[in-house]
Amino acid sequence: VQLQASGGGLVQAGGSLRLSCAASGRTTSSYAMGWFRQAPGKEREFVAGITRSGGTTYYPDSVKGRFTISRDNAKNTVYLQMNSLKPEDTDVYYCAAKPGAILTTTPESYVYWGQGTQVTVSS
Repeated sequence: VQLQASGGGLVQAGGSLRLSCAASGRTTSSYAMGWFRQAPGKEREFVAGITRSGGTTYYPDSVKGRFTISRDNAKNTVYLQMNSLKPEDTDVYYCAAKPGAILTTTPESYVYWGQGTQVTVSS
């Protein structure tokens, strides 16, 4: 599976961005999907996850109520809608795919990774 993340950019605090993760090589419906973010010198942080069917989502408290993950299995694409962005959301964002039905938050569980897209939130 090849994952291609896009949609990052520069936005002012309080603004919104929508990230997309397009998959090729195999249908995304076989995988739970997650979004992570990472700053230089820091560990990769889980920010959203969604099960294969899209019926269950999970967010850490840091983004809950502001970020929404969704998927369109017909288009092999996963989205991350980010609202009310804060300067501390500035990071490189990665999408990732995990085989199986269980949704997890640990990067080690995810097998396929996109190349990352930069999100910068100015104050």
